[in-house]
Amino acid sequence: MAIEQTAARILCVVGARPNFMKIAPIMRAFNAPGSGLQASLVHTGQHYDAAMKHAFFEQLHIPEPDVDLGVGSGTHAEQTAHIMLKFEPVLDAQRPAAVLVVGDVNSTIACALVAVKKGIPVIHVEAGLRSGDRGMPEEINRILTDQLSDLLFTTEASAADNLEREGISRDKVHFVGNVMIDTLHYNLASATPSAHTLAEAGAAFTQGYGLLTLHRPSNVDDADVLRRLLTELAGISHETPLVFPVHPRTRARISEAGLDALLSDANILLLPPQGYLEMLGLMRDARMVLTDSGGIQEETTALGVPCITLRESTERPITVAQGTNTIVGTDAAAIRKAYREVMDLGGKAGRQPEHWDGQAAERIAVILARWCADGRAA
Repeated sequence: MAIEQTAARILCVVGARPNFMKIAPIMRAFNAPGSGLQASLVHTGQHYDAAMKHAFFEQLHIPEPDVDLGVGSGTHAEQTAHIMLKFEPVLDAQRPAAVLVVGDVNSTIACALVAVKKGIPVIHVEAGLRSGDRGMPEEINRILTDQLSDLLFTTEASAADNLEREGISRDKVHFVGNVMIDTLHYNLASATPSAHTLAEAGAAFTQGYGLLTLHRPSNVDDADVLRRLLTELAGISHETPLVFPVHPRTRARISEAGLDALLSDANILLLPPQGYLEMLGLMRDARMVLTDSGGIQEETTALGVPCITLRESTERPITVAQGTNTIVGTDAAAIRKAYREVMDLGGKAGRQPEHWDGQAAERIAVILARWCADGRAA
């Protein structure tokens, strides 16, 4: 008589909004019958807007966390240290087979570091992405987490080359695709129509708009850069109205720099931060997207919507090589040129990158279950 194998318990970590979209399909795949895995969820509380966290968990059908550390805000050092202090007792109590972290936020590196110090294997989803800009805190988090990881799952084939250059063995690396795009495919039919979101906000337009997001410290913390960006974007808005869900920190920096008038005189609709389904609808229906977000570069490629990235580099080069993304930095002339190419020529059409098919989480589950069954987990 066959003996039923006990499912390997995997402790999955989320901490901030970008993690939520990545963890949802992973939790579904791990907890599916017959997966050989049992997932539990720790939310560090790095994203400390309780209402927004609830909205994302509800919209994405993420189970309530088994543990919520409630860390909250602070400097990078404070936040990372607080997460480590609160995560260690959780590991002592649960002793999982492995700890899975996603992305590149402070929770990612903090929990990976605690796990490896306690001899618990680390799994990194979205490994190997590199911008080449170590001035970005996320770049440091990516590099260090990959060095600590026992199993690394990548979103694009070039990531394996980055990891090999850093001395990471290829037998640890698996190209599975993009779990963010799993979430997009799973929820696209349920996306809130942009016309509904815009009507609720009292917009005078319902189509032909551009979607704008800004939150990177390099763009919003330097008043001169922020002024240059907003001046050019305000100019664009007189031809193409812009919808701007404003991050609270960005809103504060705009006011501190005395730049509110630039927005009030422009055809820019300011919105509070949006839920996932609302943002997905706004992206899907936009004429173009202007952003400094990494995840939005991927989502616009999957949606086939032209993306103008207001950064000097990207850790997601496939969105440029195969997708709809154009990198312009913060130079006004470069922004205007890319904008005109979208308006006059339609922008980059792009194509779907390999394995961006909505099945990445299932591939991860199969590989991880086999890895655990082979006795390589704790």
